[in-house]
Order: sequence, then structure tokens, then C-alpha cells
Amino acid sequence: QVHLVESGGGSVQAGGSLRLSCAVSGDTYNSHRITWFRQDPAKEREGVASINRYGIPQYYTDSLKGRFSISRDNTNGKNTVYLQMNSLKPEDAALYYCAAGESVVYIFRPNEYQYWGQGTQVTVSS
Repeated sequence: QVHLVESGGGSVQAGGSLRLSCAVSGDTYNSHRITWFRQDPAKEREGVASINRYGIPQYYTDSLKGRFSISRDNTNGKNTVYLQMNSLKPEDAALYYCAAGESVVYIFRPNEYQYWGQGTQVTVSS
């Protein structure tokens, strides 16, 4: 079992920044890939950024490259994945989830992931 807890969401004005955190615990040995997804109620769940247990390489949805950055901290027993979001736009508003999966082939396909957090809400005002 793998447990994921997201934090760091909130309300910002357009152009602002947020850093989301995903704390991963439990049996992480086989959960080598962590991916951030987001979902607006009117849209399908969308892959945002992905990172494996070693931290490289990183993958991003093309439209978010340059504004979003994913990283992970595996030091001192910590297993946390971060999503730094800069130059936020109103269209970035969504519920952001982190997900863990093993043997992932299609990185931004939600059904490839076995474990999900509860999500953290991001609101961006214009």
C-alpha cells in the first residue's frame, strides 16, 4: 500500500506562484513513478508533470513546459514530490492530485496509476 497526501494548494492571483507537495509513505519500493494530475469539474483529468524515483528524467505536458517544475526529495527518509507552479493563469485552476504507479507505460494516462491522493485545490483569480 502507498499513501499520498497533497498540500500547498490555495488561492492566488494570475501571475502568482504556488508550490504543491505530495508526501508519499508506505511501501514505496514498487511505486517508482509519481505524477501530478489536475481536474477541472468541466474537463477530464489531465496529466501535468511526472518524475521517477531517481528524479530524472522529468516529463511535462507540453502546454505547461517552462511554467511548471517537478522535483522530489528522497533525503533522510523523506519521500516528497513537489510541483512548483509559476506565472499561474486562471485556466490552471483545478483540483491537483498526485498519483503513484509501477510499471507505468503511458505516463499521463490516469488508469496506469494504482494509488491516488485526495487532491489539493488551486484557485487562480484574474
